[in-house]
Amino acid sequence: MAIEGSSTEPREKRIRLGMVGGGSGAFIGGVHRMAARLDDHFELVAGALSSTPEKAKASGLELGLDPSRTYSDFKEMAIREAKLKNGIEAVAIVTPNHVHYEAAKEFLKRGIHVICDKPLTSTLSDARKLKKLADESDALFVLTHNYTGYPMVRQAREMVANGDLGAIRLVQMEYPQDWLTENIEQSGQKQASWRTDPARSGAGGSTGDIGTHAYNLGAFVSGLELEELSADLDSFVEGRALDDNAHVMMRFKAKDGQRAKGTLWCSQVAPGNENGLKVRVYGTKGGLEWVQADPNYLWFTPFGEPKRLLTRAGAGASAAAARVSRIPSGHPEGYLEGFANIYSEAARAIHAKRKGEKLDPAVVYPTIDDGLKGMLFVDACVQSSKRNGAWIKV
Repeated sequence: MAIEGSSTEPREKRIRLGMVGGGSGAFIGGVHRMAARLDDHFELVAGALSSTPEKAKASGLELGLDPSRTYSDFKEMAIREAKLKNGIEAVAIVTPNHVHYEAAKEFLKRGIHVICDKPLTSTLSDARKLKKLADESDALFVLTHNYTGYPMVRQAREMVANGDLGAIRLVQMEYPQDWLTENIEQSGQKQASWRTDPARSGAGGSTGDIGTHAYNLGAFVSGLELEELSADLDSFVEGRALDDNAHVMMRFKAKDGQRAKGTLWCSQVAPGNENGLKVRVYGTKGGLEWVQADPNYLWFTPFGEPKRLLTRAGAGASAAAARVSRIPSGHPEGYLEGFANIYSEAARAIHAKRKGEKLDPAVVYPTIDDGLKGMLFVDACVQSSKRNGAWIKV
């Protein structure tokens, strides 16, 4: 990261990190561990990596954890680590959605910072309870909407806030994939089996899994607050219990005298799309477009002028992009680096807490409030679709 390594001040001590979930064979656990290590702010020292004792022990050994700090129960881990002199200071929760609330609750009430994968919980009721717990706790709550960590997403947000686009009129969000085009959950495929299971995933399928990412990204860049939506959800694959495709129309709260509209399409049954996240924002003075598959570039079109290509570390790059960039222009940064930026922002917030200092306002990360908004979005989509696309207040 640009600000790392340029300082002659002594580095902060690594933050002692624990992990719930993310044992052998879990994709997202590995991503979180790589992200936490990238800027060397965290050290993984404990884990409840699986609810199965044998698997938890094996996963801990594989990661080099002290066997005495490898647990098969996250509550036991929270209780014991809170009592240890060198117990964990933060925990990463990387389980299926239905475990998020109970796990986060145990650590928050013991003052341990929580870094939680999205969506926030599997139910809106749990999300509201967790929001209350987080507000009452002195611990930080960070939600890993990792796409907000990309440098050019930060630049887009800054340009909107600075008025480069004028008053915002339109926000278009989309996130198509194709990996659930067939009923692979019936084959026992691990990721598909829990992500399509209402008991473990929640009421939203594609809406909860990837729709929340698209919605969060649109809100993050535009700075707008969702007011109401109309949704049409489908489960195209026969026998699938949750939606695998959604079309959503949005109305945002008025800002700067302008009431903006939005559209969101998310799908996991769109052949030819691997991870097609993109966002477009249009205002009275111009438009922006960012595509996750080409993340180092941001297209900016001032009204009446030629389209401009802004690059992550090239001419036109802003300070907001530069502070979360690590390598020179022309070298690609991507998914892991964006994810790591969320961990590094969390580390800065934790370090500020350690020292009782005010947090630098440039530090930005998704919070419990963003998580609750995501759950409200999913709930409204499900309710709207059940009522044939009725407009639902969020």
